[in-house]
This record gives sequence, structure tokens and C-alpha cells, in this order.
Amino acid sequence: MTADNHRPLAVFDLDNTLAATAHRQHFLERRPKDWDAFFAAAPDDPPLDEGIALCLEAAGECDIVYLTGRPERCRRDTLDWLAAQGLPEGPVHMRRNRDFRPARVTKVEILRRLGADRPVRMLVDDDLLVCGAAEAAGFPVVRARWATPSEELRDAQEKEGRT
Repeated sequence: MTADNHRPLAVFDLDNTLAATAHRQHFLERRPKDWDAFFAAAPDDPPLDEGIALCLEAAGECDIVYLTGRPERCRRDTLDWLAAQGLPEGPVHMRRNRDFRPARVTKVEILRRLGADRPVRMLVDDDLLVCGAAEAAGFPVVRARWATPSEELRDAQEKEGRT
């Protein structure tokens, strides 16, 4: 982030907001789910043009923060992917490796911490439950409706606390 702490924050989710995950969904459709393979395939995610454009546009007025349910062990791959897309630098908040709480809980918790020091201009996320919880907590939300919804990913976010 810039040294100017007066700029508002624009907070972006990754999976199915900036990055298309459809090519790795099959790892969640099998039993047992293959989480290692699911996350190992993330560096090959194609960018979602609508999300990328919104992030670049928001960077003109806001500092960018990335908020993902991906586990901390995916940090290096995630940072490399963000840089490869030409996205603005910014802090990346990730799920602790053994934190399996629902995304709507973990993400709103982080939004509250962020919002304590800086105004949050928007949260951009595809997860309807995260969006609803963020709005209920008073945060402005942009629903990322440009990716194909995945029942497996929704269940992973809400029921298993995995992404």
C-alpha cells in the first residue's frame, strides 16, 4: 500500500473474482476431495477480465488489498500469480493453514480489522454468503457475477472452510 493512509481500501477476493477456477474444480468433485491438487493448480488459473479491470480501475483511487480463503501455504504461488497479471501490489490476507471456519466469518473478521484504520470503499467477492455477511456488517459490496458459480467451491468455502 502507499504511505498515504487517507486513501480508502478496495478489497478483492481471488478465486472466481480475479482468477477463474473452473479448470481445477474437478479436484473437489471426487471423494475424498484432493485439496493439495486443487491448490497446486491455482498458478494456472486464467484471469477473469472483469475482475482484473475493476481492480486496476479501483487502484486509481484506492489502495488494493487481497482477501482470500486460500491457505497461507499458497502465498508464494498467489503472489506470483498476482504479479503475472499486472495487478497492483497490496497486502494479501490468507487463511491460516488449519483455520477451517466459514469464509463469511473469516473474511468479515479481517474486513473489520481493515476498516478500523481505513475506510473500505468496497469488497469485491463472488461468495453470496460472504457478500451478505459483509453488507450486514456495514461494508459496501460488489458481487463478482462474472465467473461460473461452482457448488463445490461454495461448499468448500462455507461448509469446509477450505478456500
